[in-house]
Amino acid sequence: METNNQLVIIRKIEKYIEYMLTILIKLPRTEKFSIGTEIKTSMYDMLKNILFATKIEKKKRLEYYNIVDSNIYYQRICIRIMYNNKWIDMQKYKYSNEMLSEIGKMLGGLIKSLGIKENA
Repeated sequence: METNNQLVIIRKIEKYIEYMLTILIKLPRTEKFSIGTEIKTSMYDMLKNILFATKIEKKKRLEYYNIVDSNIYYQRICIRIMYNNKWIDMQKYKYSNEMLSEIGKMLGGLIKSLGIKENA
């Protein structure tokens, strides 16, 4: 069963994907088909895993949320590489990272709502 928070994070991820696609299309040709493809794959994987998590029982969701978390981390690194190579400007770099931070915070809330305590 989908919760309100799950629905909101899905919408946030959709907006993030739409924004990033406008950036990726403008990358230099060689990068569009390398780092651009990597980011696209990671974004769609992130969306797919959130959608899977909405359809399974609460106890099994953590695995999917962890995959989404690693996708967020991976995309941050890719965006930093794009910025460092001057393929995107500071404004796009900051905004895309802000969007990922929002998604990450929402994901953290979903993980906490599971009530699963991690082993120390």
